[in-house]
Amino acid sequence: MTVRRPTIGVFDSGFGGLTVLKALLELIPDAEYIYFGDTARLPYGSKSVETVARYAVEAAHYLEAQGAELLVIACNTATALALDRITAAAHVPVVGVVEPGAGAAASVSKNRKVVVIGTEATVSSHAYRKALEARGLEAREKACPLLVPLVEEGWVEHPVTEEVARIYLGEAFGDGFHDADALVLGCTHYPLLKPLLHRVAPPHVSIVDSAQSTAHAVADHLERLLPLTRAVGEERRACPRLKFFATDSMEKFRRLGERFLGHAIEDVQHVDLKE
Repeated sequence: MTVRRPTIGVFDSGFGGLTVLKALLELIPDAEYIYFGDTARLPYGSKSVETVARYAVEAAHYLEAQGAELLVIACNTATALALDRITAAAHVPVVGVVEPGAGAAASVSKNRKVVVIGTEATVSSHAYRKALEARGLEAREKACPLLVPLVEEGWVEHPVTEEVARIYLGEAFGDGFHDADALVLGCTHYPLLKPLLHRVAPPHVSIVDSAQSTAHAVADHLERLLPLTRAVGEERRACPRLKFFATDSMEKFRRLGERFLGHAIEDVQHVDLKE
């Protein structure tokens, strides 16, 4: 029996969501993926809730029009500020990155104290703190605004980035949070810094990558929604089919995107979402 491949739409304001796509490809290789990066309108972190919600809903509708049967909001800011609006506007199931990340932190933390690092917008929304407190954990959120530009510069192992991360984490784990034992990466750029963060975080701390947690949440959704789509035997090793759409420079998307995805990006199509 030929098993139908699910079509998964992945949305982000730019390139960071490609770390979520990378995790999805590793866990669910037998699917078709449509990635939408709203690169012309990033960063979302400095925009209002209304604007982020409008942009994200437009992107969700575009992905649905391209055939997406499930939407992954790979953008922490869009998830934190507008997941309810996106879910209400979409006609297919929607998975964000915050709840899976909080769930993974709850499963690894023994001390029930967690540090979350992210952008200003994600931290200001307190979405992770609310999700963690709902699970009975104490959370401290720390905005790390310098890390995204350092990652996009390609400085993932640069001494400057290590020193910046050391300062941020020193503040995050200080003042009564020395015994926090989980660090949630609340930004999709941060998985590229995992080796560096392992070095500068306290040795007893487990690092929770919300990209990987989200991929597991999507796999669980697929098992429930489309139980026949998971291929078996030879079908299981089918190559994923990838389509990329960006609202700004395709050349820049290819160049920067390769760092996040871990391999070459061949075909990027430009799309212009009208205001």
